Amino acid sequence: MLDRTYLRENPEAVGAALDDRGADVDLEAVLALDEKWRNRKKRGDSLRHERNEISSRIGELKQAGDEEAAQEAIEESQSLKAEIENVEEEAAALEAELEAALLEFPQLPDESVPVGADETDNVERRRWGFDDLRELPDEITPHYDLGEELDVIDEARGAKTTGAGFYFLKGDGARLEHALIQFMLDVHREQGYVDVLPPVPVKSTAMRGTGQFPKFVDDAYRLGGSNEDAYDDEDLWLCPTAEVSVTNMYVDEILLDDDLPLKHQAYSPNFRREAGEHGTETRGIVRVHQFNKVELVNFVRPEESGERLESLVGEAEEVLRRLGLPYRILELCTGDLGFASAKTYDIEAWAPGDDMEDGPEEGGRWLEVSSASNFEAFQSRRAGLRYRPERHESAEYLHTLNASGLALPRVMVAILEYYQNEDGTVTIPEALRPYMGGQEVIEGHEKVGESALGAGERE
Repeated sequence: MLDRTYLRENPEAVGAALDDRGADVDLEAVLALDEKWRNRKKRGDSLRHERNEISSRIGELKQAGDEEAAQEAIEESQSLKAEIENVEEEAAALEAELEAALLEFPQLPDESVPVGADETDNVERRRWGFDDLRELPDEITPHYDLGEELDVIDEARGAKTTGAGFYFLKGDGARLEHALIQFMLDVHREQGYVDVLPPVPVKSTAMRGTGQFPKFVDDAYRLGGSNEDAYDDEDLWLCPTAEVSVTNMYVDEILLDDDLPLKHQAYSPNFRREAGEHGTETRGIVRVHQFNKVELVNFVRPEESGERLESLVGEAEEVLRRLGLPYRILELCTGDLGFASAKTYDIEAWAPGDDMEDGPEEGGRWLEVSSASNFEAFQSRRAGLRYRPERHESAEYLHTLNASGLALPRVMVAILEYYQNEDGTVTIPEALRPYMGGQEVIEGHEKVGESALGAGERE
């Protein structure tokens, strides 16, 4: 969350930054609430000081034998005690209200972020892989049709067993995903990442710590109960990203300067309702409710987070380079930043399954496979993530960053469409072949059951 002191001392700058983001929050109301809370705290401090002086005087009066004056002082002290308790209750209620209001405030954009209203104002920074495209078929079958024809993606049976937005990977489709997971972990291990295998369920406090709650509670899957009780510590939620569990590993701990930078990678299944996205991407595996992902989480010193973000982008895009998949890097504008992010780069793989009449520069579509973000101290304040610069110094909030390294379904889509051959088979990228026993091509599988028969044969 935002630093209260900074918000209080720089209201105009904060207001301008929130306007750049298009944030729908009431800054003036929060500032008024903060002032009211501070006044109550100040009043409580004043009353406690007054009561302490009276308590000291009581002993002096008793020692002097002035019992009447001592009794009056005792009664005055008791009256002050009751008033202090009342003021403290008011201050606690105001602080809880202020905390709840601040949880709704998004991160402020870094000064270097381009100002813009929405995704149309994002800035493309570079492309890779278009100078040496492989020879593509005259007509490219979209992954959802190709996956069905090869019998490597089964959406119908996934919907039957679980519901829309879930799917089976079968045969070489499942093997390809397993290969991608292990390949990504190996690449990032080379980059100095320490493996973490996190729990899938997380507490509501963990979701709040990284910024998923309260804003995105409707997108989450809860294990029992109602989504309305989003702050019950006993609630468990299916993790929407390993960012939540891994970032919260060090909640309420103090790391040492020697521990930083700390780089963790985690494979996990992820679950999202994506409540605001109904009706989009109804075919295929681009937008689904369960998906696998390798997540990169960084804990760094504040002065190093800007440079670390640039390196993080390179670490994530290395996966696409080794796979030979064309991609581009976008810097998100202020209006398209994620809730907790101060600065974000999106990595988008190119999938040529859409209209290609205008050539590769205009045809196909871009699939976001990673968002590399610097959250600065936003998550640290919410979750209580600190480090001690020197053993004798006070603990400070560290900075957190994360990126997908990468999200599996969309990488799968890019491979199925970009490495598709004229005969409908799919060439396996060279980097993945060692993970698939040296196999070079996905040729598909024989379907099973009556659904594999033609209409005449079923009769």
